[in-house]
Amino acid sequence: MTKPLISLAALFALTSPALAQDAPAAPSPNQIVAEAPVEEWLDIPAQDLIVMTLAPAANGSGRTVVIQLMPEPFSQSWVDNIRTLARAQWYDGITVNRVQDNYVVQWGDPNYDNPETDGAAKPLPEGLAETHERDYVFEYPRDPGGDPSYYPLSAVLRTSWIKGLVEQGIIPDGAQFREALSRQKGDSYALETAYIGGWPVGMEAEFQPKHRDIAWPVHCYGMVGVGRNLAPDAGTGAELYTVIGHAPRHLDRNIALVGRIVEGIEHLSSLPRGKGQLGFYEDESKRVPILSVRVASDLPEAERPAFEYLSTGGETFARYADARANRRDPFFNVPAGGADICNIPVPVRRVAD
Repeated sequence: MTKPLISLAALFALTSPALAQDAPAAPSPNQIVAEAPVEEWLDIPAQDLIVMTLAPAANGSGRTVVIQLMPEPFSQSWVDNIRTLARAQWYDGITVNRVQDNYVVQWGDPNYDNPETDGAAKPLPEGLAETHERDYVFEYPRDPGGDPSYYPLSAVLRTSWIKGLVEQGIIPDGAQFREALSRQKGDSYALETAYIGGWPVGMEAEFQPKHRDIAWPVHCYGMVGVGRNLAPDAGTGAELYTVIGHAPRHLDRNIALVGRIVEGIEHLSSLPRGKGQLGFYEDESKRVPILSVRVASDLPEAERPAFEYLSTGGETFARYADARANRRDPFFNVPAGGADICNIPVPVRRVAD
């Protein structure tokens, strides 16, 4: 009588894993993005792309960095200045002057405000717009309703997470409990976090001098900002930096963000770290020359790069964001139940020729 029982147990042991294997594996975030329909990919205008060519690497290979400038309503006085500086070819011949580990890479005129050099600062071109720190933030409706680019990250991710906990029986299905969790703070730096027009932002209410809802771009990896001196100076756009480490969100609302690197960041993030204060190069020979900076729309069509980004208002981005916050693909054992907005980068891809 034991033989059938043993056989049945063996059969159960063999078939259970097979049944588990038959269940489809949850897709990874990259798989979700790869399956996005064509209509959810939005073109980046050529006038919003900046092509920066560095001096060749030691092995002679070329180094090109492509920056996407922010569209309205973000930082437009600085963005306009960057186009003006590029079209005046002012950036040609400047250098990468600072590489601070786990922080930023900064480039600009090596003679500007630099006690280590004896040269004169490079004159700025005419026609630069005046910049002001008030434009670090912009007014935006908390519930823009109908805006297809708006994705309120904190509330949506918490709703997804709570739904999963309810389905697993970990928490009771109580509307008040879900509502309380959904109203928790967005993160340590903003009351709410969201995506507007494909860009990550923080949001909150401002009560002085009047009540208004404000939003601001946030310092994620690869974001590009404007170097400045002490306030009230807000920088012109002649001095730029990009984030190459853990998101320095303490800089949010303290400095202008103007774009993000969409290709070639490895040419900056892999540079030797500066040994001087704040990562500035003490040895001038370490500075990497920038050969040219051009607005992509000004280049010959054959040389003009083309990129597109995944709409942050589409169904695919919602699934992608949830998958980044709750990894269910085979490698992961425990879904995190949430994510910092900088851990959910907006997918950008080069358009095939």
